[in-house]
Amino acid sequence: MIRILCLLLLGCLPAMAQKPQRFHKVLPPGNYSGITALGDNRYAVVSDKSEEDGFFVVRLTIDSVKGRITSIENEGFRSSGLPNRDMEGICYRPSTNTVFISGEKDNEVYEYTLDGQRTGRRLEMPALFKQADRNSGLESLTYDVQRHLFFTTSERPLKGDSLLRIQTFTDDLRPQCFYYYRPDVPISRKYSQGVSELCALDDGRLLVLERQIRVPKLKIGASTVIRIYEVIPSDEPLLEKKLLMEFRTRVNLTSRRFANYEGLCQPAPNLLLLIADSQNRYKNVLRDWFLLRQIE
Repeated sequence: MIRILCLLLLGCLPAMAQKPQRFHKVLPPGNYSGITALGDNRYAVVSDKSEEDGFFVVRLTIDSVKGRITSIENEGFRSSGLPNRDMEGICYRPSTNTVFISGEKDNEVYEYTLDGQRTGRRLEMPALFKQADRNSGLESLTYDVQRHLFFTTSERPLKGDSLLRIQTFTDDLRPQCFYYYRPDVPISRKYSQGVSELCALDDGRLLVLERQIRVPKLKIGASTVIRIYEVIPSDEPLLEKKLLMEFRTRVNLTSRRFANYEGLCQPAPNLLLLIADSQNRYKNVLRDWFLLRQIE
């Protein structure tokens, strides 16, 4: 026992996995698909089936030592007054104090002020991405503060491709270059596979959230496989990925922790924050889960 405690203190053993948390008395049921840190403990969250185009703002107090959210406050929905366009990814750019949101319905990325209004600017999306299928289009979005670059990709390879294209955009919102990324092969034909999020870390790494989902007709036995990979963008066209973490969720007669994690951000240097799409808390079985995971 003494040896194990010493190894934990020295960082030689992995940190214990944290349990997911839900805050159903504070947050309304949603289809939460993206989250980004705004600073001062505030976060912008998108729900892909919200009534209008826009985002929620929530305030989270996080105990980074224990890896737990200790309190949450819902500051409300910031609407653009425009129709929902299946908002999936969201990122914050500090230099303009604005957020950018990707939509899978139109495969566009628009800029918004923090009160929810569109600025009239958007990323100059290459035509190939704009033609992506609405069910496998722009699912992810992140902004790298160090490189001054946006990163986005489609949920699945574009028509005619076998690899994903991770597209970058400069601060003038113009496309710069793209990287090829090889997604995982589904573990079986019963699982649906896709990339649901990207997350640029402060140290230059780019994280890729891949998730596989299996939902039987009777729903009991539904499961997910969540894998987060790290890549380092360089001069090489094909990104080499390294598995950072993997975990699984499920729903059965005794467990209700099934979670389709779609959103990912970095609230602190050693932490990742994930948020799940519960399909509006489907049949009061699914949950709007938040999950903190420690990283090195």
